[in-house]
Amino acid sequence: MNLGRGAIAGGLALAVLLALACAALGILSSWQNTAAQRSERAVAISVGEQHACALLDSGEVECWGDNDWGQTNIPAGRFVAVSAGLLHSCGLREMGAVECWGWNGEGQLDAPAGRFSAVSAGGDHSCGLLETSAVKCWGDNNWSQLDAPVGRFSAISAGAAHNCGLRETGEVECWGANWDDQTGAPMGRFNAVSAGGGHSCGLRETGAVECWGDNLGGRTNTPAGHFSAVSAGWDHNCGLRETGAVECWGYGGWDQTDAPAGRFSAVSAGVRHSCGLREMSTVECWGDNLHGQADAPLGRSSAVSAGWDHSCALRKMGAIECWGHNGYGQTNAPAGRFSAISAGWDHSCGLRETGAVECWGDNTAGKTDTPAGRFIAVSAGVPHSCGLREMGAVECWGDNTAGQTDTPKGRFIAVSAGRWHNCGLREMGSVECWGWNIDGQTDALAGRFSTVSAGGRHSCGLRETGEIECWGYTFDGQEQPPSGRYTELSAGRHHACAVSVDGAINCWMIY
Repeated sequence: MNLGRGAIAGGLALAVLLALACAALGILSSWQNTAAQRSERAVAISVGEQHACALLDSGEVECWGDNDWGQTNIPAGRFVAVSAGLLHSCGLREMGAVECWGWNGEGQLDAPAGRFSAVSAGGDHSCGLLETSAVKCWGDNNWSQLDAPVGRFSAISAGAAHNCGLRETGEVECWGANWDDQTGAPMGRFNAVSAGGGHSCGLRETGAVECWGDNLGGRTNTPAGHFSAVSAGWDHNCGLRETGAVECWGYGGWDQTDAPAGRFSAVSAGVRHSCGLREMSTVECWGDNLHGQADAPLGRSSAVSAGWDHSCALRKMGAIECWGHNGYGQTNAPAGRFSAISAGWDHSCGLRETGAVECWGDNTAGKTDTPAGRFIAVSAGVPHSCGLREMGAVECWGDNTAGQTDTPKGRFIAVSAGRWHNCGLREMGSVECWGWNIDGQTDALAGRFSTVSAGGRHSCGLRETGEIECWGYTFDGQEQPPSGRYTELSAGRHHACAVSVDGAINCWMIY
């Protein structure tokens, strides 16, 4: 759950060609992490419920898997440690500040001020180790998991509803929920401790692993022998042998205990999946992959597009790589070289270097039956797709229930396919939208824009001055577009993201 010590846009919109690498998917996928300047080497790994995060040697963090609550939407900047929790993640900044992201229903993102040396994200709470060696926790306190004991600690691990700390003297002390005696740490000296679901595990100074608490599925039946690290997940555990081999035990209904062969330098057990860090700094995951949490898309990309619950990246050499939900074959990208990629609801489209458009995945209403001829851009929506011809004409195909494939005449320089509507950017900078308009999402604002993106029931445009304006569905309390100047923009189903002039990514909820 914690396991990070030592230590992403609207797929329903036009695939704005950002130099990003996507490690995020789920219902509200967002993009994160610039790929063009990103290091390839991971130095730490942490697994949460249905997502995981890696710390790269550049200081950047990359997360992937379920993103329903924004738990893979990493803030910009450099970190020295990362920890993936249940529905949130936390990172430790270089100067000692803690920053968390994801679900905040219990205040688990509200990290206190001060300088920390370690952080651990648990169930609905988080804990950090202050530079004074005191433990500070925040978030849900229904089981007194925030009531850290006084004194000096050298390590902290946050579990589902309990925590364990390693005293500087080597003793383990746990607190919080104790329905299965998961806080009943045994006596003696340990080198490391890890709090899981209803149990905990510690690494003895001798290299033996000892676990205590709930033993459902055999999660506390530790294997004999020497280990160099241990990680307690929800209902299974993984240990790193001194030889570099990974061994897991406990409940394995999703194959989360079937560790691959070979040598690793770190391991992290989540809820239904596990991940290990190879000696060559590549990440390998196993177990449940419903939300793509076992698909670690490390590598260099030149563009990315996040769909409904899958994502696609355009690799530097022109190949397309997709991951996430594949119920309709939407991640089965064809071989060959492409120049652009767009991930939609349950299908994807790519632009070949020859100008041909190729789509794959669900073909309801013919949305993957691409027309012949040359295009310069493509955008995959929900039940339809659109492309921009070389002469500036927009052509759409697929479902036309709301008139979304009845494209207006004239020349465009960009097109974006949304849920049941589309928007195009005219040569003079004006925006024109068509299709479903029950919420005003096709009532484009007047004036000149440089970019437009059609989302779920809204649309957003980037003014030539760099400001963002959105129109369409609204309700009381919605967040407005962020102020400032931006260079790229993409609207999703309920949210939108933009890249500022300084390269930072800013995302906000529309409804």
